[in-house]
Amino acid sequence: MRSVLLRARLLINAAFGSDILVRRQIRCRREVLGKDPCAWSICPDALGRDSVVYSFGVGRDVSFDLDLIKRFGLTVHAFDPTPGSIEWVKSQSLPPQFRMHEFGLASYDGTARLYPPEITRHISHSVLYREKTAAGAIDVPVKRLATIARELRHTQVDLLKMDIEGAEYDALDDCLDSSIAINQLLVEFHHRFPGAGLDKTRRALRSLAAHGFLVFNVSPAGEEISLLRSEARG
Repeated sequence: MRSVLLRARLLINAAFGSDILVRRQIRCRREVLGKDPCAWSICPDALGRDSVVYSFGVGRDVSFDLDLIKRFGLTVHAFDPTPGSIEWVKSQSLPPQFRMHEFGLASYDGTARLYPPEITRHISHSVLYREKTAAGAIDVPVKRLATIARELRHTQVDLLKMDIEGAEYDALDDCLDSSIAINQLLVEFHHRFPGAGLDKTRRALRSLAAHGFLVFNVSPAGEEISLLRSEARG
């Protein structure tokens, strides 16, 4: 029922120009991993024990990461620089295949200023300015994809998940311009956030298409997009 309501709201908003209706471009086998609302649709065909997986944005839910580990026996490199997420991960009993890195993804190496959520029980910070919480902003370490891959000794990423609260736009540009091949890309777009907007997501989708990424799944809310690189389809 929830998915039906989300889809209906998306269709209505898109009809009035306040949202984007992204359509599936290719068909492939799909599996849904993780627990709603942190579930993602993946294409399992090219994934296995030796696959390289980067999961940017952890929060307090690693159900998707754990399902990947259980399903394929692979290692998940997870990344999140926010104190609440780091503290939560340390309090959990997680398998050794889940490897937490306490920094975030950006288009540069250095530090980023993150603004806390307005709802205090939430922990997800954003690079997008929030006037109401600006006094609580924090500076956290961030790195480029190329830097991360070099440090972890990876030349390609088989699956990259990106849920980074509005930082995806600049980070995506840098990822696409890097020499690191990404075969499968899962992105949550935050055009609903003030300071982001529909045009940023439209430009990002055009850039992804120009780099050979084709949409194989769109969530009912229309914000979580799953894509395959055309060269990776074999």
